[in-house]
Amino acid sequence: MRKYIYLISWVLTCSSLADDMFTTQREQVLALGRLTSPPAVQPAEGYASTDNLKAVYYDALNWKGTPTKVFAWLGFPENRTGKVPGIVLIHGGGGTAYKEWVQLWNARGFAAIAIAVEGQTDVPVSKNVWVRHGQGGPKRIGIYADSDKPLQDQWMYHAVADTVLANSLLRSLPEVDADNVGIMGISWGGVITATAIGIDHRFAFAIPTYGCGHLFDAQNKYGDALGTDRMYREVWDPYLRMSQVHIPVLWLSWPEDPHFPMDCLVVTYCASPGYRMVSLIPGMGHSHPKAWTPPDSYAFAESIVENGMPWCRQLSQKNVDREVSVDFSSVKPLDRAILVSTTDNGFTGDREWIESSASISRTQDGWRATAHLPDGTAAWFINVFSGELTVSSDYQAVTDSASE
Repeated sequence: MRKYIYLISWVLTCSSLADDMFTTQREQVLALGRLTSPPAVQPAEGYASTDNLKAVYYDALNWKGTPTKVFAWLGFPENRTGKVPGIVLIHGGGGTAYKEWVQLWNARGFAAIAIAVEGQTDVPVSKNVWVRHGQGGPKRIGIYADSDKPLQDQWMYHAVADTVLANSLLRSLPEVDADNVGIMGISWGGVITATAIGIDHRFAFAIPTYGCGHLFDAQNKYGDALGTDRMYREVWDPYLRMSQVHIPVLWLSWPEDPHFPMDCLVVTYCASPGYRMVSLIPGMGHSHPKAWTPPDSYAFAESIVENGMPWCRQLSQKNVDREVSVDFSSVKPLDRAILVSTTDNGFTGDREWIESSASISRTQDGWRATAHLPDGTAAWFINVFSGELTVSSDYQAVTDSASE
C-alpha cells in the first residue's frame, strides 16, 4: 500500500511541476509582446530596390546562442501624402516574403512589410523551397514537432517574435501611421497571426486567412499531431489568448479547406470579444495567390482605417424549425444572398457543400438574409454580397433541437 501512496504522490508532484512549467512558458510567450523597440535594419544586397520598395534584413532574437536576422520586403505607396496605414504580411508553409504581396497592398495605399519566418530569402531552389541566408532562425518542423525543445528554440517562438519586431519596425517609420498598422497571415501565417494578436496588442486589425486555433481536436493531421501535445494546448494554441483580442478581425477562408476545419475556426473566432467579420468563399482554394487575390482583405482593412469598424458584421442569427435568418449591419448595400449547407458529417474539408437560394431584404437596423435549410442539414452558413465582396454568417452545426 505504501508504494502506491508514494506513486500517487510522485504523479501529483510531476503534474504540479508541469503545470508550473507551462505557466512560466505562457508568461515567456506573452513577454514577446514587449519587443516594442524597432530592430536594426540593413539593406539586402543583390536585390533591385527602389525608394518605395526594398529588400531588407532586420535583427531578431538569438537562436541557440547565435544572433538571427529576418529577410523582408518593405514597400510604400507611390505618390503618397502624409502618413499611410501599414500592414505586416506573414506567409504560410512553403512560402516566403513575397514582393508582389507587398505591391498589392501598396496599390491600396498601405505601407507593407512581408517577412520570411523560416530563415529564408525569396530566391527559389525548387517549388516551395528557398535559399536560406547565413543568419536565419529555425525552420518549421512539421506540426509543432519541436514541442519537446526548449521554448526559446521552438519555431513558433521565433515566428511570433519576428512578427512583433516587424510591427515595431513598420510603425516606427516616419511614413507610417502607427495607430493603423494591421496584420495578415496565410495558412501557417494565419496561425501565427491568430497567435500574435493575443500577444501584441498594438495591431489595429487582423486578417488570419485559413489558419486558426483549437486544432488539437481537428479531424485530420492537425488533430493527429496535436491531440496529445500538451505543449500546444497549454502554451501555443491561439485560442488560449483569444479572449484578449479586442481589435476587429476578418477570418477569411473557405468551407472545403483541407487543413483548417470550420469547427475549429468557429471556436477560435467566437472566443474573441472584438468586432469580427467572417468571409467563407466556396471554392476559394488554398494557396498564397488564392488568399491575396480576393478583394475582401483589402476592403476590410480600408474600412477599419476609415472608421474603425468592419464594413459589415453579423448582428444576430436564428434557426427555428429549419427557417433561418441572419441580421447584418452594413455600410455598403447588400445585393444578394445564398445559403451554403451540407448534409454530410465528419471533417468539414471532405464534405460536399451545396449552395441554394436565400433572400435579402432591408430592415430598420440593416439587412436580413433568410433561407430554408434542406432536410438533413448538418451545418450551414449564409453568404451575403456587396458586389464582389463576401460576408458570411457564423458557421453553425445543426443540433437535434434545430434551434438557436
